[in-house]
Amino acid sequence: MNRRRFAIVAFLSFALMLALIGIERGQAQAPKTAYPSMAPLDQYLMPDRNAEIALARSAAPDAISGEARILVLGRHGYETAVEGKNGFVCVVERGWMSPSDAPEFWNPKLRGPVCFNPPAARSVLPTTYKRTEMVLAGRTKAEIIEGNKAAFEKGELPPLESGAMSYMMSKEAYLTDHGDHNLAHLMFYAPPLDAKVWGADLPKSPVMLIPQFKDAQPIDVFIVPVGRWSDGSSAPVM
Repeated sequence: MNRRRFAIVAFLSFALMLALIGIERGQAQAPKTAYPSMAPLDQYLMPDRNAEIALARSAAPDAISGEARILVLGRHGYETAVEGKNGFVCVVERGWMSPSDAPEFWNPKLRGPVCFNPPAARSVLPTTYKRTEMVLAGRTKAEIIEGNKAAFEKGELPPLESGAMSYMMSKEAYLTDHGDHNLAHLMFYAPPLDAKVWGADLPKSPVMLIPQFKDAQPIDVFIVPVGRWSDGSSAPVM
């Protein structure tokens, strides 16, 4: 795994591998938290509603996102900007969709366009709504993760559906302050499994296991880099 991939995986794992940024293998050190608390809400919002719609759509090829429901983030949470027809839902997620130990949890620059397929829209997207609700209520990172966990245990969040996956193929995404900021990839959601079941994180394997829902919900997230952006142009995979 080279330095660029370390930088990309740092955001995708939202914390655990960030210490490897710019460090040779075997020389990890504790990362510094550049974003210790939430910035003013305006820094997380996109003032141009149409720009956010376009960014959300760019998560997946037009054949998918063109008929998807599109969400935008407002002062009271995510709201539907465009009704959909195919069951997919596209949204631009912010850094708080990460575990509490993520150094960029509160980074206001992060923009993660994602397009959920119907099973993920029904069973993964509700966590985005719940965490955003807690963010807007002024909760801390620890409170958000604990609130996420409690909501799942109480049945306020649905169990994961079989076949849940999403597209993150936007050329315009900003996933981390480090490296090239972006990576075109697919995400597959599964019950907690040994990474070896997927062949994840093995030498030359394209599959990576990331702890996005660490300590909050029993969901493993496997990502697979792809060689094209959603517009069909070539994208680097390593």
